[in-house]
Amino acid sequence: MPWDYLLLRFVRRRLPSRLVHALLRRGWVLRPGLETRSPEEAVARYEALLQAHGRSWQGQRVFILGYGGYLGVAAELLHRGAAHVVLCDPYAQPDPRRNARLASQARYASFFHPHTHQPRAAYMSIWHEDVRALAQRRALQPVDVVLSTSVYEHLDDVEGITRALARLTKPQGIHIHFIDLRDHFFRYPFEMLTFSEQTWRRWLNPTSNLNRLRLPDYARVFRAHFAQVNIQVLARDLAAFRKVKPRIRPEFLTGDDEVDAVTHIVVVAQKPRPDAPAL
Repeated sequence: MPWDYLLLRFVRRRLPSRLVHALLRRGWVLRPGLETRSPEEAVARYEALLQAHGRSWQGQRVFILGYGGYLGVAAELLHRGAAHVVLCDPYAQPDPRRNARLASQARYASFFHPHTHQPRAAYMSIWHEDVRALAQRRALQPVDVVLSTSVYEHLDDVEGITRALARLTKPQGIHIHFIDLRDHFFRYPFEMLTFSEQTWRRWLNPTSNLNRLRLPDYARVFRAHFAQVNIQVLARDLAAFRKVKPRIRPEFLTGDDEVDAVTHIVVVAQKPRPDAPAL
């Protein structure tokens, strides 16, 4: 058992959320995600997948799950033809300095008020609220496209949130979710799977939450709430998996190393089942 892992996991669990957000914004110790580092690259990746499925966000309402406080992806989506972007993140702390710099760029200026640098309501709506509550009280107009990157692995109720998102999606809508299945102490991508649920939740799970769901879990949830689901494996790490496999708990093993060693997936889901019962 790697003791450096235990030490850093124990410390990470006890870091105040405000400090974690500050470290992420500055890129110190904790590395921010792709949508924060390079919104253009993140949007281009979404766009390529949409095109591969014969779809587009031109003139459509796009929903971003977990925007992290930075409006870069929303602005780039609008620049590339989206009609309106809905951003939803109950934990986000807005980043006014970076958003002001974003608003000052000529390509994005029309999406913001010129003096306050606040987004124009015609183009963006921001909700710091749980998407399950939004769906329950029908607070949003239905959306055409739902996007997320490295958000799903942090959710505490994957089934409930997926059900809510399906209810918010138009019948012809489409979802794209990039999901990182690794332990986010990336040197040990499968180490989190060696602990019982009680030990993980009580002592090691970071404040950002890692739900430890695996490929079959995500397949089951999305297929319950969408009639058409394509899951593409983007990466697997057989060497790292086999090194730790004897210590991995049986509930995380399927018996197929090719499945169990998967580290990154992208889910493309269509034809939502808004009335699907809870699993």
